[in-house]
Amino acid sequence: MKYLSAISDFLRRNVIKRLLIWIGIGISALFLYSALRGLRLPLVWESMKRANYWWIIPGVAVYFVGVLIRTWRWHYMLRQFKPVSVRRLFPVVCIGYAGNNIYPARAGEVIRSYVLKKNEDIPISGSLATVLVERIFDGLVMLLFVFLALPFVSGIPPQYRSFVVILSVIFGAALVLFIAVAARPAWVMKLYGPLANHILPARLRPKFDSVIERFLFGLASLQSPKDVVMIFFTSVLIWLAETMKYWFVMHAFDFSVSFLTLMLMNGIVNLFTTLPSAPGYIGTFDAPGIKVLVDVGGVDPITAAAYTLVLHAALWLPITALGVYYFFRARLHWSDFEKAEEAAEEAEAALEAEDLSSVIK
Repeated sequence: MKYLSAISDFLRRNVIKRLLIWIGIGISALFLYSALRGLRLPLVWESMKRANYWWIIPGVAVYFVGVLIRTWRWHYMLRQFKPVSVRRLFPVVCIGYAGNNIYPARAGEVIRSYVLKKNEDIPISGSLATVLVERIFDGLVMLLFVFLALPFVSGIPPQYRSFVVILSVIFGAALVLFIAVAARPAWVMKLYGPLANHILPARLRPKFDSVIERFLFGLASLQSPKDVVMIFFTSVLIWLAETMKYWFVMHAFDFSVSFLTLMLMNGIVNLFTTLPSAPGYIGTFDAPGIKVLVDVGGVDPITAAAYTLVLHAALWLPITALGVYYFFRARLHWSDFEKAEEAAEEAEAALEAEDLSSVIK
């Protein structure tokens, strides 16, 4: 029976994984159709050919400054486990970017934690939890960019405003909850234990226990107000650097919008990339980007499409190429993506077998 149960769990996970991949591909196809519908693609191609691509060089340079800041932020959050230099973490972060851009379902986050475990012996469960905290702060900064731009721009589609409001509630509530949990982990366990005993079925209890433990283990960086400020401040710098890339690439084309409009575009497109999609955020990046430029910036749809597609490629190609280089330099193989997923599942299983009271003091 034990082996049958294991086989059943394996099959269920693979079915769910494949289903999510196809859902992501379907969403990307819908967004891509929405982005290119009604456009004369030969004219978009002509606009792309006329662009001055020298402007991409400073854009890529400032973007990698943002990647360095992102690496330092992760170094800061990982110090509770082990001090790892930015120099050693930078290749790992680039490998994670490449994984997200090539594989579906943000596989880069898992491979990033897998490589870190391999190189520095930091638990996968712990590093994955810090990645979750990163995503929360990134989402909050994206929302900040949107709200900063809203008073100064007009023409934002109503459905985008609704999407932003919904995400504001989600990300805001998540941050408040995480800070409260990080500040009082023992209280959380006292509340959770009896509640879980009464509500959760026995077969689901280990899974929920492992989730709670991972959250508490990875939220230690939120226990100090200073740490919260530092993580938020570096997150703002990261996304300002990316917006600067938007600004540089804009100069390659024959149009001009304000930096606030580009902040709004950056915020909205990256909020939409949180949706399931094909690898590289195909469609979920392009459709909202084009629409913001057209509706808010008053840019011609042909030019807006050409710019957004070139910007997407400029964001995707350099970091992916560097990540693949570091991937092979680390003597990794494509099969390591599967090994990373297995290692993450094994870490989860190990957590399920632990007594939570021995972990949370």
